[in-house]
Amino acid sequence: MEEKGLVHIYFGDGKGKTTAAVGLAVRCAGGGGKVLFYQFLKDGSSGEISVLKMIDGIDVIDGYRDIKFSGLMTESEVLKAKKYYRSQFQNISEKVSKQNYDLLVLDEIFHAVNKEYILFDELFGFLKNRPFGLEVVLTGRDFDKRFYDLADYISEILKIKHPFDKGLAARKMIEK
Repeated sequence: MEEKGLVHIYFGDGKGKTTAAVGLAVRCAGGGGKVLFYQFLKDGSSGEISVLKMIDGIDVIDGYRDIKFSGLMTESEVLKAKKYYRSQFQNISEKVSKQNYDLLVLDEIFHAVNKEYILFDELFGFLKNRPFGLEVVLTGRDFDKRFYDLADYISEILKIKHPFDKGLAARKMIEK
């Protein structure tokens, strides 16, 4: 008998949300599961993506190459990003309904929802109607509390101290 998939939320201002999601993806694939992994608002150039693509059982959908920090986008770039991400989310929804995935990771989905690249109602509806056995991981800084009752795990990653506070940029192999 297939078990009901659960919903994991990793949120907060601390470092480690994506790392936790990647760890769960690797654990699932290592146990014989099938994983679909997608990063919103990232271009796919960070170190974990190249490794995830090498692991049997993990399918990675490439990120948006033209992404900029949302505050630096023009109005037309924002509209283009919204169209792109909504299309990607539709693609992901169709993919998980047609293929037998055990785990779906939607990294940085909360920022995409907060910026309305993905509509809250679309994500909420997807979660409520996802395939029965599909486990879902959602990450991001701030999550809408309306997701609280849908979640089975909620982990807050809290920043106590971070090199960014001293003006250090993201470092290859550690933060990107």
